[in-house]
Amino acid sequence: MGDSVNRISRIAGAVLGTAALTVALAACGGDSLEGSKKGSGSSGGSGSGGATAGGKGSLVVGAAAFTEAKVLAELYAQSLEAAGYSVSITTVKNRELYEPSLEKGEIDVVPEYAATIAEFLNAKANGPKAPEEKPVATGDAAATVEALKKLAEPRGLKVLAVGDAVDQNAFAVTKEFAAKNKLTTLSDLGRSKLKVKIAAGDECAVRPFCAPGLKKTYGIDVTGIDPKGVGTPQAKQAVKDGVDQLVLTTTTDATIDGYGLVFLTDDKKLQNADNVLPVVNAKDAGSPEIAAALDRLTRVLTTADLAELNRKVDAERAKPEDVAKAYLVEKGLVDK
Repeated sequence: MGDSVNRISRIAGAVLGTAALTVALAACGGDSLEGSKKGSGSSGGSGSGGATAGGKGSLVVGAAAFTEAKVLAELYAQSLEAAGYSVSITTVKNRELYEPSLEKGEIDVVPEYAATIAEFLNAKANGPKAPEEKPVATGDAAATVEALKKLAEPRGLKVLAVGDAVDQNAFAVTKEFAAKNKLTTLSDLGRSKLKVKIAAGDECAVRPFCAPGLKKTYGIDVTGIDPKGVGTPQAKQAVKDGVDQLVLTTTTDATIDGYGLVFLTDDKKLQNADNVLPVVNAKDAGSPEIAAALDRLTRVLTTADLAELNRKVDAERAKPEDVAKAYLVEKGLVDK
């Protein structure tokens, strides 16, 4: 369960929200809503199994040590290799370590999450309380990326195009509960006036992106929190069994269908836009060729794709480099 546990621990901070971001910055390398996933893991470096002696120069792709980061790093590395670069992957413990390395050019490319990296840089630029008092991330991906660019460019970083793939907090109910009450969105749940208990981390009771946000934004009648963790099997099982009605997990959780659950759309954008995008060292990896190679991937990668790639690694024990290669071949982005 190694990678699965790492992924759950990474999202255990999902309900921290801006109120606890000061602590999250120190503990998890700047992770906000989905703290310990985005920037957690073991330290150390490892080369990409598919690295080639490309003719356009060498690049280093940085990755945190959880499943999704490994998969994204492989997707980036293999896309760049196909474009003629020699690429290695280095695994770094957390964002507080790899982001300065990206600024220095020790790492050239990192797969990032728009809202999380924006608030991390907001804290670096404006103090640790800035993400709480003057947040720059919102539920709008385009606006969040524009704010990110303004913070990244003075640090010698270039933010490449953002795509549709997003890994952020998500809430799910059983398919039967949704069908019976005609629910497809969180707004539907609010209008239903149904009482719900949420399976989540215990912080959900006080964090703005969880119970308080659901009440304020959607008018959802939250009767309590069942502290079974964020996206854990126990949390999803509790909803499946009818002990709880709503579970907090993430949009790239590929296991909810196995529990008979379905996501409710965050139609009022309560959650910040943690869309996946590459951030590069502008001097060493800011060329149009590198941007073009990564943009081809960004344009086709979806949230569902990312969830399925995660599932293959976590559930089927496939290697990240193998699932990345199969996906890129399937999408016509690299040769067999």
